[in-house]
Amino acid sequence: MGNPKHINRRAAVPRRVLRTPEAAEYLGLAASTLEKKRLTGGGPRFVRLGRAIGYDFADLDAWLDGHREPFVSGGSVPPSSDAA
Repeated sequence: MGNPKHINRRAAVPRRVLRTPEAAEYLGLAASTLEKKRLTGGGPRFVRLGRAIGYDFADLDAWLDGHREPFVSGGSVPPSSDAA
C-alpha cells in the first residue's frame, strides 16, 4: 500500500452534483428561475449529465460570491460617482 498522503482526493471522494431543484433551494431561488437563467444566461455554471443538468457546489458558491453586494451602513446603496 502507498502512502495515504499521495491519494488523489478527487479520485477517492466523488464530487456531489446537485440537480436543478436542489441547486435552486441551495441558492434560495425557484427551480423555474434557475432554469430560466440557464437558458438566457446569467446563472451559475452547470454540467450536462446526459439529458440531466447538474450543478457543482463550487460553481454555485462562485456565482453567489459574484452577486455579493457591498455592505453599506444604514441599509442604502451610496450614489454612483457618475451622478451629476
